[in-house]
Amino acid sequence: MSDDSSAIEYADRAQDVLGFSRWWQIVAAAGMMAAVSPYQYVWSSIEGPLAERLDIALPALGAVFSFYVVFQSLSQFPAGWWRDRRGPGVLTFLAALLAGGGYIGLAYATELWQLYVLYSLGSIGVGIIYTIAVNTAVKWFPDRTGLTTGIGTMAFAGGSALVVPYVRANATVAAYADVLRNVGIAILAILLVGSVLLRDPPDDWLGIDEDTDTDSLAASVRGRAYTTREMLKTWQFWLLYAMFIAAAGADLIVIANIVRFAEHVGFAAIIATIAATLLPLAAGVSRMILGEVSDRFPRKRVMAVSFVLAGIFRFALIGAGQISADFVFVLMVLLAMFFSSPLYVYFPSLMADYYGSENSSSNYAVLYTAKVGGGVFAGTAAGYLVATLGWIPTFAIGGGLAVAAGLAALVLRPPAGSGLEADAAVAAD
Repeated sequence: MSDDSSAIEYADRAQDVLGFSRWWQIVAAAGMMAAVSPYQYVWSSIEGPLAERLDIALPALGAVFSFYVVFQSLSQFPAGWWRDRRGPGVLTFLAALLAGGGYIGLAYATELWQLYVLYSLGSIGVGIIYTIAVNTAVKWFPDRTGLTTGIGTMAFAGGSALVVPYVRANATVAAYADVLRNVGIAILAILLVGSVLLRDPPDDWLGIDEDTDTDSLAASVRGRAYTTREMLKTWQFWLLYAMFIAAAGADLIVIANIVRFAEHVGFAAIIATIAATLLPLAAGVSRMILGEVSDRFPRKRVMAVSFVLAGIFRFALIGAGQISADFVFVLMVLLAMFFSSPLYVYFPSLMADYYGSENSSSNYAVLYTAKVGGGVFAGTAAGYLVATLGWIPTFAIGGGLAVAAGLAALVLRPPAGSGLEADAAVAAD
């Protein structure tokens, strides 16, 4: 992490550009992330009423979550490319229409294909907001990347904590349409406000020239600004890509299936509700806490320890379920999510350190497509594994993926010309 004098300089320069504190950009980004979070974190609570109302088998709805992950992930590269060149305004307005309209449309859906289309369109809006919000932190806070991306992604996880109890209490066959419509209207309104507030810093906002002491600059601005094509030629990117698939798969299988897993091992509905409600809180808080830790200590080491612990606690929650220890089960769910969910902080921060902040939106968006692999595992593949192997082995595979991602982090080395390459050489000496 940069020293205090460096941090104050970044803040002063941002104040000169914006006319107000750069932290308001993070507030706006976090608010929008919270608004679109129901697409990921509320799905497990609404799929039951939807299936019953439309007379659709639950396995058929499993593909909806897979579609969400695919479209939310793949939409980020074109959105990131546009944002790096044209700014966030128009994109955020489009995302408001897609994400808000998608949830409102669910209230009126009568066929399975309509669910697929509406959730997929809404997911594109979520993807746009996600890449804009995360990279707003990267662009305005090169000195506090871990903390600020942590705040944004914390809002994405924790924002739904207010929505889950509301949905669980009211998403009956008779009332679910009103619930979906109300959530959609809230999403639309918040994103429209965000589209007015967000902006990007100008290219020369830091005033870097040949006389600037680059050693005092954050890694994301002192190193080489990799283009996406150049980034794809480095082995580090492909290792990060594989790690992202494994870590996201482990993360999403718990998010998408925790209610059904709790019911499978025999816990009462209240235990499933508590786990589903507290899960996004644990995921959200961890992103801010461990994001700050990753600013203060070597990021890849924090990542390695975090993912290994995430895997261990997944094995522990399986054990708690088998012995019907309800309190321990909820605690293990929270710890498992606490250590796995910061993947959405570690990866964008490390990408900025390795490949620079100039093209951060498009570069991280390419890496984020790895979430498709994790989503397919959590949705379609997990459904197949549950049918053939059962819930316990399926969740155990998720634990193994988390541990593998943590061990792989130890192999990472900064690419040539990155802002961390000199630091790594000093550490090696």
